[in-house]
Formats: sequence, structure tokens, C-alpha cells
Amino acid sequence: MFKKVLIANRSEIATRVIRACKELDIATVAIFSEPDSEAIHVKKADEAYLVGPGPVEGYLNVAGIVELAQKVGADAIHPGYGFLAENPKLPLFCEKKGITFIGPSSEVISLMGDKIEAKRSAIKAGIITVPGSEGSVTTDEEALKICENIGYPVMVKATGGGGGRGLRVVNSRDELINSISVARSEAKGAFGNTEIFIEKYIERPHHIEFQILADKYGNTIHLGERDCSIQRRHQKIIEIAPSLILDEKLRQKMGEAAIAISKSVNYTNAGTVEFLVDKNNDFYFIEMNTRIQVEHTVTEAVTGIDIVKKQIEIAAGLPLEIKQEDVQIRGYAIECRINAEDPKKDFMPNVGKVSAYYSPGGIGVRIDGAAYKDYVIPGYFDSMLAKLTVSGMTWQETVARMRRSLSEFTLRGVKTTIPYQLEIMKNEKFIKGDFDTSFIAENPQLMEYKEYRDSLDIILALAAAIAAHEGL
Repeated sequence: MFKKVLIANRSEIATRVIRACKELDIATVAIFSEPDSEAIHVKKADEAYLVGPGPVEGYLNVAGIVELAQKVGADAIHPGYGFLAENPKLPLFCEKKGITFIGPSSEVISLMGDKIEAKRSAIKAGIITVPGSEGSVTTDEEALKICENIGYPVMVKATGGGGGRGLRVVNSRDELINSISVARSEAKGAFGNTEIFIEKYIERPHHIEFQILADKYGNTIHLGERDCSIQRRHQKIIEIAPSLILDEKLRQKMGEAAIAISKSVNYTNAGTVEFLVDKNNDFYFIEMNTRIQVEHTVTEAVTGIDIVKKQIEIAAGLPLEIKQEDVQIRGYAIECRINAEDPKKDFMPNVGKVSAYYSPGGIGVRIDGAAYKDYVIPGYFDSMLAKLTVSGMTWQETVARMRRSLSEFTLRGVKTTIPYQLEIMKNEKFIKGDFDTSFIAENPQLMEYKEYRDSLDIILALAAAIAAHEGL
């Protein structure tokens, strides 16, 4: 087992890895840029080092991070998610310096990080993919011809994209060329790659993903599925395990497909195979994420398996002691991503100082967070402040527990998604399981929630009213 692990990330995922390492009796090293000097992951690690230059660049400095790991005696690096987690350069640099990368090989990261190559791998494994272009689309004429063949609506997607960036839904020929231009521009800014491809847009699907664990000895299992259909702008805000639409036959079929894709590329460590499931319960492979997922907590809640610890153990060369028949799904779990965003302003990110913080508790409630009272939210990073995960024996109990937990959650000083997510938990369609990826777009009444107003807001509002009344 490793003696010391450097976490090449920040915020709640860095803290999550630190917790797993502590349970395995492994020393931890955190990195931080200046805006993160008071962050929780810095306080929780055994050692912490400033990286730079700039607020973001230090977290992306492959050579600098690996050199730091070597300097402080870390024998492994965990990338978390985001930043360098799916950058094949990090495992390559680790290999050169004799440091273990806690994740798949650089070759697999490169292969599955390219959505076109991932699609080809799935086809070779005998898995159905979404109809569309066989490779990247280089000309407008080619794009028009493909769309005529598969029919509108279509999706224009960046080959190296993620998080909804470089993705456009196109409903007609007139929209196509402009959408391609916008997708290329977004992809260049986000991923440094302007390549795009085209797929048929599957209307009103469920977004279902399977959690994979694979060791170095050919043992590959899945830990069941997550339903990630509650999305805004193709970005997840609520995740569920297990899915309400899968029966045991479909679950087994999709799980076997996820394993087949993983084995076809010699995948090792934790990964996620993502599918779209249409209204006829036909499923289509869309991509594989070669890292731990934000929403891994719901899988842990229903299986009792610590996925991050398994990542570390697999990287250390230990075989999986869990067989597929050992994986048992118990009850349900829901995760809400608590983001510093204003839902009423198209989920615009919010920055500022947290004036009050009180997290919920009780049976079946878990918090993975980075915020605390007086924490100043930096404006350089992802807007997620915490993940609230609840579990229960039944779906109805789990929804009620999340509703209660969100109503308990106090996080003041900035706008957050908490009141919006609370409205979702009250929504009759959601409670009945009647939702898909169109849920948020088709339920604008969810935005009618009442906003909390702290004392400063009230004072400012009164002052403005008095000034208006007196003609000031």
C-alpha cells in the first residue's frame, strides 16, 4: 500500500480522497493556489503546498505537480475529477518519475477521452451507439449530408467535450451551420480542440450511467446504475441510484454492456460508462468517463462500497475481492449538487462570503462539502459548494428525506440551488418518477420558489423603499 498520496485537486473531492486515505492509514498531501489558502482540503491534509502561478494554472501544471510529489516523497497521485483527471499527460509524467497514478493508463484516457474513438470501441464491443457521423465532421457540406440521412433534431458535439460545453441541439437545417461554429468555438476555449461530430438527438431520454471497477488482473464488475436525467444545460444537478425505469433484465443487459466496453479497452480502476435510454427502453452508448464521478456518492450509499478506497487499492496492485454476485443494491439514494448559482438568472454563478452555514443531519444523510461560515467563495472555479446525499429504504422515503434535509440546509450570503432543488423534491411528477432529461426545461414553475432574505437584504430593501418614498 502507498505511504503518501498527493491529491492533484481541490475542494470537496480533495477532502473526499483525504478521508479515504486516512482510513487506509496513508499520509496525504494537498495542493492549493492563493484563493484556496483557507480551503477545507488544505486544513484536512497532513501536508499542503502552494502551487502557481495564478489561481487556476497551478492545478493544471502537470510537470510541477509531479515534481512536487517526488520532492515531498509521495508515491502516488490521485487526480480527483476535473482539472487533470482526464489528461493523459499526468499518468505519463507519473510513470517517468516512478510515481503511481491512481486511475487508468494514459492510453485508455486518450482513447476514451475522444468521443469518436470511444464510440468506435463500443461498436467493436458489439454495443449500439447513437446514429450519426462515423468520425469528426470537417466541412459544412458533410454535416448537411449526415443530418439529411439521420434526420433532425441532431446534436453537434465536441469530440473532447464534457459538462455540456461544445454541445448544441439543432432542430433544422437553418440552425446547423451556426451551431457548428458555436460548438467549435466553445470546444477550442474549453478543450483546445475544435473537432466536432454529429449524432441523432434522442428526444426525452433518460441519462443512465454504470459505475465500473476493474483491477489489473482482468476482474471487472459494475456497481449498478445512476440516473442523471435532472440536468440544466446538459449539466447534472440531481443524481439518483438506482434508476426508477430499469427492471432487472434491462439492468443486467446494460451492466454487461458496460463491462464489455471496459474490457475491450483493457480498462483498470474506477470508471463510468454512460448511456441514453429512450422511451422504448432501447439504450445507446454515448461515452466513458475515465475518473471518479461527482455522483459516486449515491452508488456508495446503495451498495456500501467505498469507491475511492477501491481506486487506491486497485492502483496499489490489490485484486478486487468483490465479485459481481456480491454487489447488492439496497434502497435508493439521491444526490443534490449544492451550487453557488442563481437559478432564476439562468443558473448564473455567485461569488461572495458565506454568512451562515448549517448542514443537515440525521439517518441516511451525508454531506461532502467545501463551505463553512465566513468562507469566501472564489470566482475562479466550479460553482459547486457541497453535495448532499440521502438514502432510504424506499423511493418515497428517500424523496421525503431529501426534502427534509434541503429545508434544514442553511447556507447564506450567496444565492444557491437549494431552494430550487427543494421545489423539485415537492414536484408531483418527480415524486412519481415521471421525469427525463427534459424535466427542467418543461417545468418553468419550479423557478417560482420563495427566496430567503437575510437581515442585510431586508435593511437594504427598507432603505430603498424609504428613499423612494421621500423622493431621494
